[in-house]
Amino acid sequence: MRLIRGLHNLRPADRGCVATIGNFDGVHLGHRAVFQRLIARGRDLALPATVITFEPQPLEFFAPDAAPARLTRLREKLDAIRNDGIEQVMLLAFGPRLAAMDARTFVQRLLIDGLGVRFLLVGDDFRFGQGRAGDYGMLRAMGEEAARSGTGFAVENLHTITHGEERISSTRVREALARGDLEQAQHLLGRPYRIEGRVAHGDKRGHSIGFPTANLNLHRRFSPLRGVYAVVAHGLGPEPRAGVANIGTRPTVDGQGCRLEVHLFDFDETIYGRHLQVEFRLKLRDERRFDSFDDLRRQIQLDATAARAYLGAAKRADAPR
Repeated sequence: MRLIRGLHNLRPADRGCVATIGNFDGVHLGHRAVFQRLIARGRDLALPATVITFEPQPLEFFAPDAAPARLTRLREKLDAIRNDGIEQVMLLAFGPRLAAMDARTFVQRLLIDGLGVRFLLVGDDFRFGQGRAGDYGMLRAMGEEAARSGTGFAVENLHTITHGEERISSTRVREALARGDLEQAQHLLGRPYRIEGRVAHGDKRGHSIGFPTANLNLHRRFSPLRGVYAVVAHGLGPEPRAGVANIGTRPTVDGQGCRLEVHLFDFDETIYGRHLQVEFRLKLRDERRFDSFDDLRRQIQLDATAARAYLGAAKRADAPR
């Protein structure tokens, strides 16, 4: 998959594509339906399927303290988009210049003059441009207007994708994760929820109480998950490693920031710098403050026992009979 970082990195060969625009946080089943429709249209026209997205996401620029917790970091999002068969991504830096661009200029510079879009697929609530003035009607009108000079594009409105009777959305995935409903989140995403990161040095406090942890940098202001979970970690060999993880502010220790700490069962290798994918299987409890480290150690032992039992039972249930 080709990643184009900004209009200034466009090559003449990049002109001519089918495209869709959005944040695509989480890359859930609704997003994936958009991608599959786009890929099919691209095959019909012999043009590459292109996803146009933003970094940071617009709400993170306009209201960073009010922006919802990200489901995926940029790297995770790009990996998921690549795995769905998208051929190229146009990544736009969302800052003051893009925020101030009016909708018609956005269409002309990006879609017509820049990418040479021939077909555009957008959601039924898509808005864009300064003051969110652009909508489906504007896109369709500008596409038809440009077609008279041979540079136009068709626009298709992909209507709401539902799960049951409710719309599939990043908001619904966040809500499911916040209440610990990992099964519902998996249904909406089409895969188990994971957080990826590189193992970094911590304060080694886990070693002192008998539960060494792999500490992952989250690189995000907020996490959609909080609490203690049974997990499996990918990236340390052909088979995932079972463990128990805490994600949150560690109120017994310092109560600052947001960290992911993973204790892997029956594992004592040095893995600093390794990239892990932590898959969340079951929420065991909320994070809470303990009066002493002895109390914390006893609770972690209970958490580890519960996680071992759950993951062991799940592995036996999944084994071929």
